[in-house]
Amino acid sequence: MLIMTQTRMKVSNKDWKKINSALDQVQDNGRDIRQIFQSYYEEGDENMEWEVDAAVASFSMFSSRWTTEILSALYIAGDKRFNELRSLLRGISSRTLSDKLRSCQENGLVERVVEDGPPIRVIYRLTTHGRNCGRLLGPLVAYMKIHNDMVVSED
Repeated sequence: MLIMTQTRMKVSNKDWKKINSALDQVQDNGRDIRQIFQSYYEEGDENMEWEVDAAVASFSMFSSRWTTEILSALYIAGDKRFNELRSLLRGISSRTLSDKLRSCQENGLVERVVEDGPPIRVIYRLTTHGRNCGRLLGPLVAYMKIHNDMVVSED
């Protein structure tokens, strides 16, 4: 289990209710999406193997060490140059960051933008797909913070 270095955050009761309501909405939306997909199967013809494969493919991109960290850093902090990004990601080597950024580019999450110079500047930014993934991770992160007792209500 990853140890979070941040101390427990206490939020107002009003914000606690808003957060939990938003998480309930995400869960309801997920259920509705699943029901829509389910409606396209013929009775008794559900392809659970395809469903599981789709879930695995959805998470496999993020299960690689550093991919989620890169996505989160660019989502939260915005476009960054290589060394700026490296300083945000504690413990990553230059070679690993370079390899992971290339992988993120291949998966369509990050784009490498070269700005003419002098000096030539290279900026890494999220693609539309990367930003959408960041938005989808937000509720999961919030849920896990609450589940791990890192965010609690003041009451």
